[in-house]
This record gives sequence, C-alpha cells and structure tokens, in this order.
Amino acid sequence: MPAALAVWAVVLLGIGLGPGAGAGVLASCAVVVAATLTRHRGAVWAAAVLAAAGSASAAALVVAAHTALVELHPLRAPAERGAAAEVRVVVTDDPRALRTTGYGARPGEASQVLVPVVLQRAVVGDGSWAVGGRLLLIAPAGEWAGLLPGQAATAHGLLAPAGRRDLTVAVLRVRGPPGEPAPPPWWQHAAGGLRAGLREAAGVLPPAPGGLLPGLAVGDTSALTAEVESDFRAAGLTHLLAVSGANLAIVAGAVLALLRLLRADPRLAAAVSAAAVLGFVVLARPSPSVVRAAAMAGVVLLALAMGRGRSAVPALAAAVLVLLLADPALAVDPGFALSVLATAALVLLAPGWSAALQRLGLPRWAAEALTVPAAAFVATAPLIAGLNAEVSPVAVVANLLAVPAVAPATVLGVLAAVVSPLGALPAQMCAWAAAPAAWWLVVVADRSAAVPGAVLGWPGGPAGALLLCLVVLGLLWFGRSPRWRALLLAVALGLALVLVPTRVAPPGWPPPGWAAVACDVGQGDAVVLATGRPGWVVLVDAGPDDGPVDACLDRLGVQGIALVVVSHLHADHVGGLAGALRGRAVGGVAVGPVRAPAWALREVAATASGAGAPLVALAAGGRLEWPALTLDVLGPLHPAAFVDGDDGTAVNDGSLVLRARTPAGSVLLTGDAELAAQADLLGSGADLRADVLKMPHHGSRYTSVAFLNAVAPRAVLVSVGAGNRYRHPDPGLVGGLERAGVAVRRTDLAGDVAVVGSPADLELVSRGSPLPAPR
Repeated sequence: MPAALAVWAVVLLGIGLGPGAGAGVLASCAVVVAATLTRHRGAVWAAAVLAAAGSASAAALVVAAHTALVELHPLRAPAERGAAAEVRVVVTDDPRALRTTGYGARPGEASQVLVPVVLQRAVVGDGSWAVGGRLLLIAPAGEWAGLLPGQAATAHGLLAPAGRRDLTVAVLRVRGPPGEPAPPPWWQHAAGGLRAGLREAAGVLPPAPGGLLPGLAVGDTSALTAEVESDFRAAGLTHLLAVSGANLAIVAGAVLALLRLLRADPRLAAAVSAAAVLGFVVLARPSPSVVRAAAMAGVVLLALAMGRGRSAVPALAAAVLVLLLADPALAVDPGFALSVLATAALVLLAPGWSAALQRLGLPRWAAEALTVPAAAFVATAPLIAGLNAEVSPVAVVANLLAVPAVAPATVLGVLAAVVSPLGALPAQMCAWAAAPAAWWLVVVADRSAAVPGAVLGWPGGPAGALLLCLVVLGLLWFGRSPRWRALLLAVALGLALVLVPTRVAPPGWPPPGWAAVACDVGQGDAVVLATGRPGWVVLVDAGPDDGPVDACLDRLGVQGIALVVVSHLHADHVGGLAGALRGRAVGGVAVGPVRAPAWALREVAATASGAGAPLVALAAGGRLEWPALTLDVLGPLHPAAFVDGDDGTAVNDGSLVLRARTPAGSVLLTGDAELAAQADLLGSGADLRADVLKMPHHGSRYTSVAFLNAVAPRAVLVSVGAGNRYRHPDPGLVGGLERAGVAVRRTDLAGDVAVVGSPADLELVSRGSPLPAPR
C-alpha cells in the first residue's frame, strides 16, 4: 500500500508540475533510500519505505517521460495558434454525447460527441508527423457517435490547446464525418450483436423501463428516454447507467452464488467467476473504463482464489500501482479514483457491516445486498462532493431504495443479451422477468427527482472532499456507540426540521421589487424581466428543459408572459419553451433574423401556436415598451448564413442582443453572441454600457476583453449548469471580472439570481438551491 500511494502521489505531482518534478522526486528518493539503508537497515518498516521509494522513483521516470513527450509534441504549437489539421486516429473509448446544449440538436439529443483518441499521424500545413499522443475530438454526433473503441478514422478540423493537464496533447474541433473508417475489432462485432439482441428484447417493455434495462445491464443508454435520464441525474442514480465495478461484482456474485449452491471449490469458483467477468467485459465493450472496472473486480476474485480476505488490500494496491505505471493519466481520472475507493470499501467496510446485520438476524444475501452499495456510497461521497461542489441527502435514500432492484435487473438483462442468439422468445422472457425491477428504479428516480431543493451546496475541490471525508469518518467513529447514535439521530432530525422547509420554500423569495431574475435552468439561459404589471413578465429564452423554467416562473408568481424572446434557436435556449407557456397566458413569441436550425423554428412555431400566441420577428433597431421595462434590440447587426454541418458559431453570432432598461438599472442580454458578433457591436459605435451584463455564451472563453470593457458592468450574471462538459464559465474571464471589482453570480453556484434596488443602489439576491450537476 505505501508503494501504491507513493506512485499515485508522484504521478499527480509530475502531471501537475511537468517533467522537472521528476528530477526532484528522484533526488528525494535517493536521499530516503540512503538514509534508510544507513540507519534503519534492520527496522521492520524499512522494507515498506524502500519499496515506496523505489516505486516512486520508477513513477518519476515514467511520468517525466510522458509529460516531456506532451510538452515537446509537434502539435502543441499548432494548437496554440488554432491551426487546421488532418489527423489519423484510433478511438480509445466510447464517444460521449453532449446532450441538450448541442448546436442544432433537439432537446435531449446530442449534436456533438467527445471522442478520446490516440494519434497515428498528423498533417498541419506543410508539416507531417507519424507520432502518437492523446487527442480529444469534439465531433458532430452523426457518424462519429457510432464509432467503437479500436476503430481508426481520419478527421479534419481546427486544433485548440488542451483544457486541462491530463496528458492530452490537444483538442481537435472536427468538421464533417469520419474519413476512411477502419472496421472494428472482431470482439466489438460480437458484443454489438448481443447488445442489439438485448435492445430488441427490452423493446417489448414500456419505453421507460425498456430503455433503462440495457443501461443497467451493459451501460447501453441509446434507448433511454430523456425524462428517465433527467430523473436519474437529479436523484443521484446516474452511476447505475455506467459500467462499473458494481456491475462486474453483481455478475461475478451471481456466478459465485450458483457455484456455492453446487459446493464448488473456492478456487474453481473464483476461476469461473473470472471467466464470467471477462465475458462481461467483451459484452459491455472493452473500453478503458470497463477494463479498469474489471481490474478492480479481479482484486476481489484474487482474494477469493487465495482463500484469504486480507489478500484483497495488497492485491488492490498492486493493481493500482501497475495501472498507474502503465497509464499515468489514470492518476487524474475521477472514474479511476472512484473505482479504487469503491473497491476498497467492498473489501474493508462491507464485510464488517454485513456481519453486523447478520448478527441482528438479517439473512446473508439481504445483508450483503444492503451493505455493498452503502459502503461504496460512503467511500465515494467525499470525492463526488469535491468534484460537484454539492451533496445530495436525497441521493442516499434513493440509492438505498434502489438496492433491491439493481442486482436482479442487471443479471436478467445480461442473461437476455447472452441468450438472444438462441431466439427472440428466450431473451424477451428475461426482459419481462426484469421488468418489475426496472419499473421500481424508474419510480424511485421519478419520486426522488420530484423532491424540491434536495441538493445542498458544498465546498468544491480538494478542500471540500477532505471536509466531507472528515465528517464521514467522524460519523462512522461516533456511530459505534449507542449513546452517540441516539445523539446523531436527534441532530439529523433537528436539521431536517429546520432545513427542509426552507429548501422547499426559501423565505424572502422572490425579493421585493425585483427587476430581473436569471433562472437556474442548468446549462442554458432563461432571464425573466418584470414589466411593472403584477404577475406579468417578459421571458428571454427558456432553457433546455420544461421543468426548471416552469418551476422558476412558479416561484416568481408569474401568471402571464407579455412576450417570450428567443435569442437564437439552439436547444439550450428553446428546449423549455413548452414548460414556460404551460398554463400561462402569453402575448407572443419573438425570434431573431437567424431562423436555423429549421427543426427548432418549426417546434417553436408549433408551441407558440398551441398556446395561441403569434410568432413575431425582431431585428436590430427595434424597441419594445411596458410600464416598467424598455427593450432595445442592439443586434445582430450582420447575421451570417447558417450552413448544415456548421458547429453552431453562425447561429450563436446571430443571437438577439437586447438592452433592458429597468427600475434597478440597465441589463445587457447577449444570448450566445461570440467574438464576431461582439466585434460587430463594438465597430458599430453603439453605446453598450450597462449596469448588469448577462455573460455571453454561459461565460465561455469566446468573449473579448474589449467587449467587457465597453459594457463596463457593475454586476455580471452567468447562466450556467453545474458540472457542464464545456467547462463553462472560463476561469480567466470570471477571475478578471472579480479582480476588477465586478459582482459575479453564477446560477450553478447560487441558483436563481435576482436584480433588485436602483441604479444608485444595485443589489444581486441569490435564492440558493442550485440544480444538481449531471452525473
């Protein structure tokens, strides 16, 4: 264990500080080794120190080599200047969809995917290189979403610097479909046939449980409905839809249980279970995340084969050490850390908890079914809190309620896939048998997601993770005493009685005299402007989904909408339009001069027509007035034509730019206007000054400092979703604004944000209770 911890620490240090850190580690290790051999040669702990120092030295050499290759890579300089490139790559993991916020995508669909790849060759201008290295492709969903790990393809696009230090050389924003795609490996074909058989068998069930079953069994979420996906995310159950050590433990556990009934030898049972795990890896597709989960499951099987539970901890440490030396990038991969923590909990916490429950009279199978997920949840909670800057008490209850259904649904789903080559009927029988478990999980997610204000803010980063770790350790320690357990229960009930009512209906919301409110709708925009007529507002954009914007308007007591202004027709701005109009009178729906994508315009028109509202057009130079609100349309000045396959920049730059004059001051609403549109506004000589700025494009880095200086805001609103995959907002821009004395409020941290007061006494009031991050 000391060797594994030393390797992990050294790799983290090397990736964070670069190749120079390796030399410092090697020198330190040499000093430690010399001191140990000189003064403590016979000490019991000397062997552990020497092993840790030797492993750390090896890790320093490995990570120094990797970081040096990244820094000296020939694509680094072209990426810094945004050069065009043609690359031949091999896909290393499943493409990950970017949902609801994609360019030109329908709500809940993906228009772009993130594709991790390894470079084979690259051509930039007159230069050509046959080199390796990690790249991340941001590609149109289309054909790219169907690529499998192991497939090679050619991509064209623009390079950009990597967003974080994880041994990625560069990012390529791809245009067009993959070129010259090679056939996938044979095992991918075999797995694809079984997965297709599972999807067909699950198709006999209703859409919600039928789409869920393949996700539970093998991580195939292609048929998952948008509503179920949203509910699972809000309830903290998304981890059930990704292949992890839990899936492998369930499969191996089912095989072990069968062999125990047959009184098989423990070594034979472990070997058969290992074969089952290997088969499941092929079925789930052997991407790096699945292989890592299999390595963690192999730790437990090795301990069983050796007949000693204590063997699991050294085996886990050895697996961590080998994996980190083989792939140093795992040191900064949250998924790897979560797998290690969950496996450690399975071998350290779960057996003791299970034995305690069995002493209370609970059957062994029930005790293990409860303690395994509970132990994994407790061990991973601090890291999840640090990553997401939030904790969810509802997630604890939801996970416990889900426990009885996860194992049967997983086992029966895998069985349906395995027997599907024998015919449709056997596979469908397995799917029908799994239906009650899948239905129960759908109900748990739906009811848990309906609990208002269930997610609590928490400090993010290492400090937040460490804080929750100390809290968890304290609860586990004091919970051993019956007296302390009673006290802790009383404190928990007291906090629930105080916090829950205020989370459901926070006192003082909405604040008196509010002029504008940035609604927390996740990764999207929705700004409400008071008109001076009680209960009536102007709504600018409606976010990606129906529920959040509807709830925000309810909290503000909105009875009617004088006008809905759609800044542009991307899904993260129009996806919630039906929810905003539901049950409310509406005067009209306004759109700008860019009428693409066409499907979005048709759906906006149909939704407006269904609500009895006319569809109207706005253009630069227009003015709209209400008793306490004036809207001036400043842009777009030169909207560009949208071309199919565009990455969305033309539509973003075609966003309506509005200046709202309110009793609290002026508010500049910019939609997703990027650099070209901002330059147009600056070049026009228009007066862009405003007291409050709604940050363009969720605070992305495509915002110019010159534009921010021209607006000179006193306060900035950033409408952004927690944990979004675009890494919005840009830390440099936000930090610069804060250093300049600008008040910045982000909806992912503060929830709904209201603008109140007067131009002389402007104030931002936050509601709190931000929406949870996607998981």
